[in-house]
Amino acid sequence: MQAITVQDRAAGVAGLSLTEQPYPHAAENDVIVRVHAAGFTRGELDWPGTWSDRAGRDRTPSVPGHEMSGVVAELGFGTTGLTVGQRVFGYTDPARNGTLAEYVAVEARNLAPLPADVDHTVAAALPIAGLSAWQALFDHGRLAAGQTVLIHGAAGSVGSIAVQLAREAGARVIGTGRAAARDTALELGADAFLDLQADSLDDAGQVDLVLDVIGGDILDRSAALVRPGGTLVTIASPPTVRPRDGRAIFFIIEPDRAQLVDLAQRVRDGRLRPIIGAVRTLAEAPSAFARPASGKTIIRVTEGG
Repeated sequence: MQAITVQDRAAGVAGLSLTEQPYPHAAENDVIVRVHAAGFTRGELDWPGTWSDRAGRDRTPSVPGHEMSGVVAELGFGTTGLTVGQRVFGYTDPARNGTLAEYVAVEARNLAPLPADVDHTVAAALPIAGLSAWQALFDHGRLAAGQTVLIHGAAGSVGSIAVQLAREAGARVIGTGRAAARDTALELGADAFLDLQADSLDDAGQVDLVLDVIGGDILDRSAALVRPGGTLVTIASPPTVRPRDGRAIFFIIEPDRAQLVDLAQRVRDGRLRPIIGAVRTLAEAPSAFARPASGKTIIRVTEGG
């Protein structure tokens, strides 16, 4: 099969190339998926799992990309709940080969059925961003109707989904980002928007929840915005500054089929729209890594389905 691989950590993005790779092996409880569309995360070439497995052993050449939508081609021993030929979407373990390939081996628990009327390109933009937004807002942030949430990067892949989920949950939403993101954030449902380059974060006032995807100084300064009993949640890095009388949480997403099913249903109903910036072919994936478009870049691997 064809896949995008990387061999040399020092080469970074320049080391990505389209190569021929062996068909993947389906371990126990695995599913082999014929990939139709895939997504990648900026910076994943810096992740430890890109270069070594969970036992610390070198696993290059490795295949990046950890979001996908496709069709089940094969079931590993003991796999239940899915069938050959079924449309599915989900994400792969960061310490295993990823989705920028014609076929990928995925733990069955990381996949959810994909309705026939949801396009693979749209579905591939949902898993990591959707689960990150959902789990940040509701599992860790405990967001409830009537509360106020500040969402950094409100027009990005995670932030844009978080804005829509929070708005539908009945929360007041303040988005942040660059000035060019203002119209998108407001269109998605934000009640207010702060330009991180021109406005003061203090203009947000006190909020019940901060969802951070940026880290650094923005994360540190956001702690002071959390009202007593509130929560600062980040997916960027462990916080070094905590709210005076609240919680600070850094987390990595957990697989959750029910949440993926809910996200897909919201897309079907027109209640959720992932922001897709560009669609590229598998051969174009290295250049897409090097020059990512605004919004989520999706790699179209296989046509149809």
